[in-house]
This record gives sequence, structure tokens and C-alpha cells, in this order.
Amino acid sequence: MKESFWGIFIVGIGILLIFFIYFFQSLTNTDEHNYALLKETAEAAMYDAVDLAAYHAGGDIKIIGDKFAESFLRRFADNANLSRTYKVEILDISEVPPKVSIRLSSSESTNLTGQVFTFDVSNTLDAILEEPY
Repeated sequence: MKESFWGIFIVGIGILLIFFIYFFQSLTNTDEHNYALLKETAEAAMYDAVDLAAYHAGGDIKIIGDKFAESFLRRFADNANLSRTYKVEILDISEVPPKVSIRLSSSESTNLTGQVFTFDVSNTLDAILEEPY
């Protein structure tokens, strides 16, 4: 009888560990997805927002802030995971030299033992557009 309780205990611990592994894998995948999406979208939006008239006139590379914000949000909305709620904050846009700071927040939640646990995943990116030589 004592050995059967140990067997039940081991199986219960195994199921609990599988749950924790699944949850933290989901949390890690969310973080990696958000970071990659933020990085690629910011880079593409910065290239879209380059002021070509200023570049042709004097060779200066600068971006247009409104065009960057519009392009970033459009590209982000096209590629975002529709099952999550995101909060996008454009913290700073510097036109000369071209630099942006963006914060992306989302949350993951789970229901464990009748309580809802919520983890906030936040990624911040500071991007500078480099000048080709």
C-alpha cells in the first residue's frame, strides 16, 4: 500500500512539472516573438520613413516621425498575434540622427488552482539607423 502512494505521488508531480514546463515555454515563446517582431518592424519602418528629398538635396539621412509611426503601426498590426492584446508605446523619435525608442507590452495568464496568474511581458527597443559609407 505504501508503494502505491509513492507511485501516485510521482505521477502527480510529473503532471505538475509538465504543466510548468508548458507554461514557461509559452511565456518564453511570447517574449521571443515580441522581440523579433519589434526589431524587424522598427527596422523596416525606419527605412520607409527616410526623407528622400533631404537625402538627395544634401546627403543627410533623416526620418519623418509621423511617417515612421504610421508605417510601424501598420506593419505591426499586419504581423501581430491576434489572440493577444498589445500595448505599443513610441517613447522617442529623433529625426536627425534617425533614432527611435519603442516599448511593447503584452501579458500571459494562466489559471492554476483556481487563481489567475498574470505575467506581463515587456520589450523595449532603441534603434539607430546607420548611414551607409
